[in-house]
Amino acid sequence: MNITILDGYSVNPGDLSWQEIANEGNLTVYERTAPDQVVERAKDSEIVLTNKVVLDADILHQLPKLKYIGILATGINVVDVAEAHRMGITVTNIPSYSTMSVAQSVFALLLAFTNSTEHYSDQFHHGEWAKCPDFCFVNTDLTELAGKKFGIIGYGHIGRAAGTIARAFGMEVYAASSKPQDQLPEVVKMSIDDIFSTCDVVSLHCPLTDDTFHLANARRIGSMKSDAILINTARGPLVDEEALADALKAGRIRGAGLDVLGQEPPRADNPLTGAPRCIVTPHIAWATKEARARLMDIAASNLRAYLAGSPVNRV
Repeated sequence: MNITILDGYSVNPGDLSWQEIANEGNLTVYERTAPDQVVERAKDSEIVLTNKVVLDADILHQLPKLKYIGILATGINVVDVAEAHRMGITVTNIPSYSTMSVAQSVFALLLAFTNSTEHYSDQFHHGEWAKCPDFCFVNTDLTELAGKKFGIIGYGHIGRAAGTIARAFGMEVYAASSKPQDQLPEVVKMSIDDIFSTCDVVSLHCPLTDDTFHLANARRIGSMKSDAILINTARGPLVDEEALADALKAGRIRGAGLDVLGQEPPRADNPLTGAPRCIVTPHIAWATKEARARLMDIAASNLRAYLAGSPVNRV
């Protein structure tokens, strides 16, 4: 049984072990695979694991031995799942492995605005505090989260976890969700438009679909309060980056904290490059060692279940 991992580096740059998967067959791990290398590398494999390498219909038809695809992520857009099903190929994904890590990143981004921790540390190292005649040195707005309105768009596992943390800070939590009101007793249900226009923090946690593409558009960003903060740790194309850059440059909102962009890695001319009060991290919210270890454990469990004839986490 030949097993090929096409892009293992982002999941495991060397601090974890692929042994649980290696136990199930003849494993080959590639750190990265370019599109024109996929067929050559996977053509003799019955099992292929991919994180972001695309397996479209054309590629699938060039892999006659392929029986199983394990997506090393929750999102499934890198595989033509419908065509895989028509070809009798089982496809699985990794659900709910990074919930707490991503929720933690939401507040890392938010606290960067409200507490300016890195800014003040830099001010100390540059000698600014030493020049101050007072015992404390303050040259930015500092904000208490208690009592502020935290709006969640997409109330799945990560949205719920973020809401729990927000409540621990004493925030009022609002959510836009397709779930009935009686399933959201811990939050106030609110429309997407109302969340944008009334909440102090808008945090995006919905999947990327045709309906949610550029959900944070010029109209909705324009409706936000002048001191509101937009957070996106979900999918980059949820945000119209041109509209967000315009709002930031015009000072219409307080700031934006993003862990994802519409194109990754970003183009050199990404409109948010150099935008004021815009914090961008390089799609790392999911990537704590603990979350990656869970991802790999679930991937191995998915594979074992498939080989035993009872596949789980099928998509």
